[in-house]
Amino acid sequence: MFKKILIVEDMEDINKGVHTLLTELGVSYIDQVQYCDDAYLKIKRAELDHDPFEMVITDLSFKVDHRSQKYPSGHALVEKIKTEFPKLKVIVYSVEDRLQSVRTLFNKHHIDGYVCKSRSGLKNLTTSITEVAKGNNFLSIEVANAFSSENELEIDDYDISLLDNLSKGLSQEEISALYKKQNISPASLSSIEKRLNKLRIQFNANNAIHLVAIVKDLGLI
Repeated sequence: MFKKILIVEDMEDINKGVHTLLTELGVSYIDQVQYCDDAYLKIKRAELDHDPFEMVITDLSFKVDHRSQKYPSGHALVEKIKTEFPKLKVIVYSVEDRLQSVRTLFNKHHIDGYVCKSRSGLKNLTTSITEVAKGNNFLSIEVANAFSSENELEIDDYDISLLDNLSKGLSQEEISALYKKQNISPASLSSIEKRLNKLRIQFNANNAIHLVAIVKDLGLI
């Protein structure tokens, strides 16, 4: 079992629950922070002191306040620490259940576990820690189909961006202008039209509104 774990969570009651769980599991050193920037600094300091954390348990969403943050979200923190400390085990503990987000965290950032906050969240978190300690990955049942449906969906981050902007009410012309400004490719109106037509066919959607409704139901945006 892990001996040194960092909890990154800005809700005090959840922090206490996770701390109690880790204590019951026999974790001898448990640290807690409410900001992702503080988490990174503690992880970096521990590495420099040759006494590294073995695991980080982090939320994804953090309430914005007066304090400026270099890493304002769990997504940003995970990307940073998994790039700089690839051997550090990371479990995400979050209410977010968007399948594309889960796939990105595993496939791109190589997290070790994803647990949804729910009535059985702490129980699942216990199982996740145990499985990761054995060298396995863990995925909550709420998002278990994130990978079983991956090949069928054949959807990438560009598609998600298109659909997300469409759901915000942007027209295809406005999306094209936005992508040109942000240097996102392809940005031409014809390319965007072709991609959206392909997605409508893929998801058997009657129109753009129907398409957005379908992907929202699937938890992709």
